Amino acid sequence: MTRIPTDAFTFGCAWLASAATLAVHVADEAAHDFLSWYNPQALRIRARLRGVPFPPTFTFWPWLGGLSAGVVALALLTPLAFAGVPSLVDVAYALAVVHVVNGVLHLSGGIISRRAVPGIWSAPLLIAAGVWLGYAAWQVR
Repeated sequence: MTRIPTDAFTFGCAWLASAATLAVHVADEAAHDFLSWYNPQALRIRARLRGVPFPPTFTFWPWLGGLSAGVVALALLTPLAFAGVPSLVDVAYALAVVHVVNGVLHLSGGIISRRAVPGIWSAPLLIAAGVWLGYAAWQVR
């Protein structure tokens, strides 16, 4: 039986935790009607940008389907993370940044609006998973 190097094992665990945490975060957002909070915010930003079609707005099923497909794709890449595949390290850095920024935006939104915005309950987990994934990617490189 071959042994996985410790750094690759840690990277694989961090990758798996990241995918699982994203699944929990998507479920948190879906259960708390995230789009009814997000879409009006996106439209306000668009108005300030005078017609620039960013950020996007979504309807529920395409939004949920796209995020679910992303979670499944990340989960399917888990064996490669456990193998310490070098090209996955760059993806992990990007994913770590997205997790941390996403979590901070949810927490900031809650602070600014002085209420529990959709996704806020899983935001600390998302930040922690992102930090761990970034650190594990740095260790395996």
